[in-house]
Amino acid sequence: MNIEVLKKADQANGNFNNGEILEKKPLGFPQDGGNSKPYSNIFYWAHAWTPNKKSMIGLHPHQGFEICSFVLKGSINHYDTKQDKWISLKEGDVQIIRAGNGISHAEEINKESEIFQIWFDPNIKETITKEATYDDYSSDDFLTEEIGGSSIKKIAGNSSVMRMDSEGININLYKVPKDKSLKLVLDPKYIYSYFLIEGEIEIDKDIISKGDFFKISEENNFLLSSKEKSNLFEIKSPIRPSYQTYGERYSN
Repeated sequence: MNIEVLKKADQANGNFNNGEILEKKPLGFPQDGGNSKPYSNIFYWAHAWTPNKKSMIGLHPHQGFEICSFVLKGSINHYDTKQDKWISLKEGDVQIIRAGNGISHAEEINKESEIFQIWFDPNIKETITKEATYDDYSSDDFLTEEIGGSSIKKIAGNSSVMRMDSEGININLYKVPKDKSLKLVLDPKYIYSYFLIEGEIEIDKDIISKGDFFKISEENNFLLSSKEKSNLFEIKSPIRPSYQTYGERYSN
């Protein structure tokens, strides 16, 4: 099987405010010291959490990219210059900033909370000319279906309410009970990126633990077996988008 595993210990580290916010980065910036580089139309992926108390990432600018925050635990407060107000988001909620020709935002991660922040790479030649837009989505906005004793929450793609400019993105959250197997059908023209939020699973004799990241490509399916109750986050993205990504230009 064409699987690439990046264990939690091998991911790049980050922090804000002298460790009030801690990060592991499956896909960080070059200065973060990680080995991963942008691929497909995924540019950056950080898992951030507050171990002791709430803390803020101050106002800072973005352009072009789609900046998505997924609240995994607890809650966050978000401010951006487009809406010019603070908005609260809780576990399961999602926000997207289509940064367009420019926007600034700030984030406050509340005590014992955690998020993904993922930067998607749309056709920046087009998005850089547009006004920035922002949407937030409640956990209840997303359809959840049962599949063989497990469940899938459809966050983006698959007729989800979440709108994205980045091409071909599907985002799902799988919840798999302990001692269950789940077969996932794949399209070999896409890369499937996974992060195990909770639990432990086995794939093709590889043990994937909480906080581990892995990618699968050029496969038609794979079977996972849960050793513990597990939450698995999935992004499906094109192996080669129809446009040159910023990541390609940035890496060359």
